[in-house]
Amino acid sequence: MKIIEIFESIQGEGRFIGEPQAFVRMAGCNMRCSWCDTPESWGEGREMSVEDIMGEVEGKQIKTVCITGGEPLLQVDELRKLIQALKEKKYKIILETNGSIYDEEVFSSVDSVALDLKPPSSKEESDESIMGKLKASDYVKVVVADDTDLAYAKKIIDKAPVEVYLQPDKLEKINWLIEKALEAKLEGRVLPQLHKIIGVK
Repeated sequence: MKIIEIFESIQGEGRFIGEPQAFVRMAGCNMRCSWCDTPESWGEGREMSVEDIMGEVEGKQIKTVCITGGEPLLQVDELRKLIQALKEKKYKIILETNGSIYDEEVFSSVDSVALDLKPPSSKEESDESIMGKLKASDYVKVVVADDTDLAYAKKIIDKAPVEVYLQPDKLEKINWLIEKALEAKLEGRVLPQLHKIIGVK
């Protein structure tokens, strides 16, 4: 499968923020969000076998793996094989996905899906119906750049069967987002992107 990079860091977003994880960044994305912070994932990447990926992951000696992109589900057949290999080794698996592709086998196999629904400022659009297929351990993320995104986030929070995490598109907007969330009485959780604050990948 096509891989951009494999690295270790702390999780900077969502439910597992601050947790050490091994990250497998798969190549390719079917979206071009206006504020994308990982445009390198749009590239071709390098061809790696599941065995090669597992070798690098096991070398990190971290028992939680975050599969991210880009959009991992663009390589769904290979993704299924990787998930199976990780499960056999008893890894906890987090899948980050942009909410454009649903695969029942993948969604049910991983420990947690981080469904990153795209607000109007992204200039892209997710499939909100995927929310209805999430399990209790999954969660939703929404980037909020402006008041229009805030209205979108409120709609998602009202519909979502799982926790919703809000994050600003830029670090300097975190106080603005907190104030707006309090003013609107939003029930989602407001978090910054921790990895950007502390300067890690």
